[in-house]
Amino acid sequence: MMPPHLPPGSLIRAIEVIAILVGAFSGFIEARRKRMDLVGVFTVAFITAFGGGTLRDILLDKRPLFWVAHQEYAILTFVLALIAAPLIRTLRQIVSERLIVIADAIGLGLFAIAGVSEALRAGMPLFIASMMGVITGIFGGVLRDIVCNEVPMVLRDGKPYAICAFIGCWLYLAQKHFGVAADVALWTSATAITVMRLLTWKFDMRLGR
Repeated sequence: MMPPHLPPGSLIRAIEVIAILVGAFSGFIEARRKRMDLVGVFTVAFITAFGGGTLRDILLDKRPLFWVAHQEYAILTFVLALIAAPLIRTLRQIVSERLIVIADAIGLGLFAIAGVSEALRAGMPLFIASMMGVITGIFGGVLRDIVCNEVPMVLRDGKPYAICAFIGCWLYLAQKHFGVAADVALWTSATAITVMRLLTWKFDMRLGR
């Protein structure tokens, strides 16, 4: 039986699809920076879109992995890669650093909240559920940067990237505790993470200052 106040699976699937699209877009942009071919574009997009959720499912001992259970996620990413690869030269001219940051921020918010919700479904305690949300939110980007031979952004720019996800996960848990409607809790928490991430970027907020 699903714990009370948790969102239905269909809502989580919708969140995941949007997050995968945003994550794949981020991967496409990074691949064009490195002048990768079609295989490289698909690989970078795939690990960005699915890396965090895969690690979450492994840690939660959840089988099959979410993208294996829903093969349409992988197919969607593959089709987008086929479309995006020929457009990389055009994207190089029109996509700004700001758009990449916005895509990362949206993906962080959506993936983190999907992650914490899935952890609660698996019966995890609150703190572990919040950490699963953070892992889901950031690990795809970490893998993307590693594959592209860069120090992961979450580790190098000094900005509270993971902390934004952590705070947003606890905002979601607090809303759940007080009986806020599942869809409202999901969207407000994901939005809060996205906004916090964008604010830290806009005002150049850094840890240790």
